Amino acid sequence: MGLSDYTTLSRQRGLTREMQMIANNIANAATTGYRQQGVIFSEYVQRSDAPGGSVSMSESEVKNTSFAQGTLTRTGGQYDFAIEGDGFFLIQTPGGERLTRAGSFIVSAAGDMVTPDGHTVLDAGGAPVFVPPDASDLAVGQDGTLSSNGAPLGQLGVVQPLNAGAMAREGGVLFRADDGYEPVDSPRVMQGFVENSNVEPILQVARMIEVQRAYEMGQNFLQREDERVRAAIKAFVK
Repeated sequence: MGLSDYTTLSRQRGLTREMQMIANNIANAATTGYRQQGVIFSEYVQRSDAPGGSVSMSESEVKNTSFAQGTLTRTGGQYDFAIEGDGFFLIQTPGGERLTRAGSFIVSAAGDMVTPDGHTVLDAGGAPVFVPPDASDLAVGQDGTLSSNGAPLGQLGVVQPLNAGAMAREGGVLFRADDGYEPVDSPRVMQGFVENSNVEPILQVARMIEVQRAYEMGQNFLQREDERVRAAIKAFVK
């Protein structure tokens, strides 16, 4: 196998990974709080004794997440919340604290506010958000302060990662912020709304077609190169 084959194979591998990302984005286009994901291609150049003096390889290990604001949709749900602008809700999972933009919550049998997966929603101090059984008129202020019958119950934890680009995605809509996070100074929390996915399906489908065509071109090149090598070997054997 020649250097050109290795170069093309590295490109094909990256295109396959991008296609998987695009398919995942399209599949989650209707997932509340989902953030579109892509890949970043890197080029590695190494010296070579072959003509030209070097060989270039591509890699697509780096994932890129778009944190653009998704459209806010009114649901009227008492426990549906959306953040307008910067910030993430703070969630407690078995693996530790996580950040999310998916604010469609419910109340557990124990009275804790939780995600549909059962993860506890945390307040500004990192404690579970407790909703009393008689809190039938739960309201939330713009800063995330929860109240019922005019009495404050707590404040939703709205935080901002110190390094958004370094966050690791978990479970589709959860993020792990290993570099830490800090409270958002002036959060804008809206009750009765959820934030839609920020995926743009039409653009993702268009990109999928581009990636598919690029992949097919690579396959055609490999096939022609294979035929050329076979012909050369056959001529040499004769």
